[in-house]
Order: sequence, then C-alpha cells, then structure tokens
Amino acid sequence: MLREIISNEIFTVLLLLCLVLVATTKVLYTKRFHDFTNVLGNFRYLKVYSRDLKLIDGFDALLFINLLISTSIFSVFLYKNFVGEIEDISIFLIKVFIGIAILLLAKTSIERLLGSLFNIESTLDFYVFQKMSYKIFFGILLIPINFILLFSVAPSPIILQIIVIVFILINCISIIVSYKTYQSLIKSNLFYFILYLCTLEISPYLVLYKLFIDYS
Repeated sequence: MLREIISNEIFTVLLLLCLVLVATTKVLYTKRFHDFTNVLGNFRYLKVYSRDLKLIDGFDALLFINLLISTSIFSVFLYKNFVGEIEDISIFLIKVFIGIAILLLAKTSIERLLGSLFNIESTLDFYVFQKMSYKIFFGILLIPINFILLFSVAPSPIILQIIVIVFILINCISIIVSYKTYQSLIKSNLFYFILYLCTLEISPYLVLYKLFIDYS
C-alpha cells in the first residue's frame, strides 16, 4: 500500500512537471504553440517553422522533455499490463526516460548525418523536423491520457492497445505526408527509401521493445 502511494506521488509530480513544460512553451512561444496545435491537419506549421531550423530549438526542447516524461509514465502502464509487476518505479522511469532519449537523439543524429553525406541535408532536416513535430504532439496528448489512466479509468490491455495504435497511426501520417511531399525523389530512390524505413523507422523501436522487456 505504501509503495502504491509513493508511486502515485511520483506520477503526480511528473504529470505536473509535464503541465509546467507545456504551459511554459505556450507562454514563451504563444503564436507558434497555437499553430502547432493544428499540426496534424494543417501543413502550414511545418512549412513556416521549418525555414528556421536549428540544432537546438527551445520550443522543441521543452516539448521533447515532456514527450520523454509522458512516454515513460505510459510505459509503466504498458509494462504492468503486458509483462508484470515493477519492483522499483523510480528506477524503471529513469531507465525508460534515458533509453527513449538515446534512441530518438541517436536516430535524429544519424538522419542528419545521412543528409550531409548524400547532399540532401535540407530535405532530411525538414523530414526530421516533421517527424519530431508529430512525436512531441503525441507527447502532449499523453498528458490527459496519463491523468485519466492514473486517477480515473483503470488501464486495461484493450485501452492501452488503442492508444498504441493511435501513436502508430500518427507515425504513419508522418510517413505518408513525407511521401507526398518528396514523391518524385522517393520514386527514383525507392530501394533506399525502403531500406531507410526498415533500418531507421522500424528496427530502433524493435530494439527498444527488446530492451524494455529484458532489462526493465
């Protein structure tokens, strides 16, 4: 009972931190945040804000941290429902946070490097920006979802599966939008595009899943 109370306190603090991160982002970047809320249905945000791409962007950095925290919390629900009990919630959260951070940052670095090597830096930079925008948008969606799963509705396998499917659909939307944007480039390099999908879009998540199961 005491362990459950402590874990709930940890979740509460982390969820409040997520709200602070999002609120800070909204205050510091009011117009951009407003445009960002329509990122799934409006291509304008990607076009406008991709023009001034930076390696470190305050807007993306704040929401990226929220993504890491929100995903780590959601991972607890996934693990408890599909794997088993967690001995130490705090250690588990730290491991997942670091694991996801390393995966996404390494993946982004490799993609930028490939862009430089093949002289398509601007194209891949836009693609990376687009994918990250969709991911951090999902991170915001996870805040109310985590609140509900923690304080209102008991997380069940079917509910968690639906949420995971939504995440996969958001990623698919990102890939489809990219395909439409760079259709001619992809068609002329279809083999490399398929190789890219398998290597950098599918394999990293399979590796993360394996580590998630084996070392959590």
